[in-house]
Amino acid sequence: MPALKTIVENLDRAQKSFLRAADAVPADQWQTPPGAERWSAGQLVGHLITIERAILRNLDKVLLRPPRALPFYKRVHLPMALVELRLIRRKTPLQTDSQLVREKEAMLAELREVRQRTLAFIDETRGRDLRPYTMPHAFLGVLNMYGWLQMIASHEIRHTKQMRETAAALPKVVANLQK
Repeated sequence: MPALKTIVENLDRAQKSFLRAADAVPADQWQTPPGAERWSAGQLVGHLITIERAILRNLDKVLLRPPRALPFYKRVHLPMALVELRLIRRKTPLQTDSQLVREKEAMLAELREVRQRTLAFIDETRGRDLRPYTMPHAFLGVLNMYGWLQMIASHEIRHTKQMRETAAALPKVVANLQK
């Protein structure tokens, strides 16, 4: 598991990369799905907001109770690279609230605010050993809190690729050039 400093760097790098990918989607196409059964850029950002908030909410709850000892075999989980590679398509366990999908700049500001909350959680818990605190992940297995914090970055990396696909698949608007 990466060190806390590395996790913070990964969170920062993932968000910067995601925001660059989101820049490629014009504001007037923000809520336009690039095809059938595909998310719009707005839905994608709404999903990231929903998931990161849910993870933080659950991490807060886990810290309220004493950690539970896990047998070794339950501490083994699939690597985060599987999340980032996006080879295996997964259905989200949490549905995105359609009211989250709004104009581009408001949504990106909200995504940044959620990340600030994640970084505040890291600062608030910096003096504690979070390894004994665990929660199951539906696909990867049981993760400790550091694993969950890395999961936020890996999840955003995964969806950065999707945002790039979305931007590339949207119809290109060509301005009329007249002399």
